[in-house]
Amino acid sequence: MSTTTAPGTSTPHATAPEPEPAPPAGRPPRRGTGLTSRTAVNAFLVVFALYSLMPLTWMVIAATKDHTDLFATNPFALGDFHLFSNLHELFTVNDGIYVRWFGNTILYTVVGALLSTAVAVAAGYAFDKYQWVGKEKLFGLVLVGMLIPSAVTQLPQYLLASEAHLVNTYWALLLPALANPFGVYLARVFAEGYVPGEVLEAARVDGAGEFRTFGRVALPMLAPGFMTIFLFTFTAQWNNFYGAMMMLSSERLYPVNLGLFMWNKSVQQQPEYYSLVIVGSLVAVLPLIVAFLCLQRYWRSGLTAGAVK
Repeated sequence: MSTTTAPGTSTPHATAPEPEPAPPAGRPPRRGTGLTSRTAVNAFLVVFALYSLMPLTWMVIAATKDHTDLFATNPFALGDFHLFSNLHELFTVNDGIYVRWFGNTILYTVVGALLSTAVAVAAGYAFDKYQWVGKEKLFGLVLVGMLIPSAVTQLPQYLLASEAHLVNTYWALLLPALANPFGVYLARVFAEGYVPGEVLEAARVDGAGEFRTFGRVALPMLAPGFMTIFLFTFTAQWNNFYGAMMMLSSERLYPVNLGLFMWNKSVQQQPEYYSLVIVGSLVAVLPLIVAFLCLQRYWRSGLTAGAVK
């Protein structure tokens, strides 16, 4: 059978691609624009990093000076090396009260952050994996709690602690740390992204109860989220100055930041405390640096939990 082409029509054929327009004459193509912008961005970041590290650099240099060199030399100039003698004086002054403050801080931050993170992860897991009446309304209250500044809640917490006779005790700082709305919100996000419902159903079919399913199956999957929430809570507890100042009146219960504040207030009467405040501040910063360096891989993976979901 033969085919014919109707008159007035043409046989279809492939259309050739149009040639790209040539660059205007007399204008060379741009080269090196990306390199220039990248260099400018890197230079800005380097300047910003140096500016951010200036206080820490000054603190390290000042901690190596004695009281005389601290005021007689340039702030960023080295003097006679007295770091070890300054540390010895810091740990022995007032019968080693700084060591007591440091131990209190470890208790308030590590124990408080662990308890707070455990409660937040369990609550976030429950919000994501279980259904009950009024769940979303209750979660809305959690989100509202994120909007309230912590300084606003200090007075109500003090009044509640006073009614419960917990003022000037360790519990005055440990119990309020259990309420962590931001941690609950993050835990729900992590549970949604890291814990598939099919895995939980398989565990239940195998006979695991709810507590065992959470502890043996879900919690290991939530390890990056757990460490991320722990780091945020750890930092918040370490810097909880106003709560400690309001709740505690005994010097033996002070955390490091409140104890250094009290030393700094007495500098006018006792100038030798100025060097102790600087060295004590340097020692107080080290645990935060160590915590972030040791746990940064969990923190980075936790922050990108929902990036590819």
